[in-house]
Amino acid sequence: MNIKPDRLSLNQIKYFSSLLTKKGRKKENKFIVEGKRIVDEALKSNFEIQTVIVTTDFVEKNEQLLVKWGISDKLFLINQKDFRRISDTKSPQGIAAVVINRNVSSKVDITDKLIVALENISDPGNLGTILRNCDWFGIKHVIINQYCAELENPKTIRASMGALFHLNIIDDNDFYSSLSELKKSGYQIISSDLGGKDIFKFNRPEKTVVVFSNEAFGPSIDIKNIADYSVTIPRIGNAESLNVASASAVILSQLTKT
Repeated sequence: MNIKPDRLSLNQIKYFSSLLTKKGRKKENKFIVEGKRIVDEALKSNFEIQTVIVTTDFVEKNEQLLVKWGISDKLFLINQKDFRRISDTKSPQGIAAVVINRNVSSKVDITDKLIVALENISDPGNLGTILRNCDWFGIKHVIINQYCAELENPKTIRASMGALFHLNIIDDNDFYSSLSELKKSGYQIISSDLGGKDIFKFNRPEKTVVVFSNEAFGPSIDIKNIADYSVTIPRIGNAESLNVASASAVILSQLTKT
C-alpha cells in the first residue's frame, strides 16, 4: 500500500460519529456521505470536503482511485470496527466523507422554465428519491419548505444517489410567499393532487412550478389557494394512491417531454 494516510484518533472518531445526529449536523454545519459513488459526486461538486475516511481494505482495493482523486491531504485511515461508528449503513463500503454544508439562501432567484417545489415531504427516502428524479429529468432548481425531511439526513442522501450535489436546492422559510412571488414573475403553479386533471392531457405552461406535497395528506390549503392548476396520474387499477416519489417521476417525465 503506497498511500499511507494518518489514522483517526478516538476523539476524531467520536466527533465524526456525532454528525450522524441531526443535532450534531446543525451544530457543526457538516454532514457525512458514504459509499464510493456518492463520495465521488461530493468531490466533483462545489461543496467543500473536509475529510475522507477510509478503511485499510478499501485502500488496498481502490488505491488507484484515491490517487486519481488527489486527496492525500484530506485522507484518514480507520479500522473496520471503528468505521461502523461513523456509518449509517448495514454494509458499509469502507469510505465516507465529511462535507461542509453550504449556506443556503432563502431568496428565490430563478429563471428556468420548470421548477420543482416540495411541501412537507416528511420521509427522507421519498425526499431523496424525488431529488434523484429531478436530477434525472434535468431539473436544476428545487424549493423545499421547512417541514420537509432534513436534506443532510443519511437516508435522504443515499436515496438521492448524489443528486444533492447537482441541484440548486433552496430551503425556504418563506415558501408560500416565494411561490406567490414566482407567480408575479410569470410562473404558473401546478399542484400534484388526486383530484387534479389528467397529466397526460395537460399542456404545460411556458413557465411552470410543479409542487409535490405530503405523502399522506396531499397539498395544503395554502397550495390549493396558490395553485393555478392541479394534475394527477389517472388510476387504472385498484391501488388507493401512488407513492409521492413514484408520482413525481411520472409527472416530471410528462412535463419535460419535448
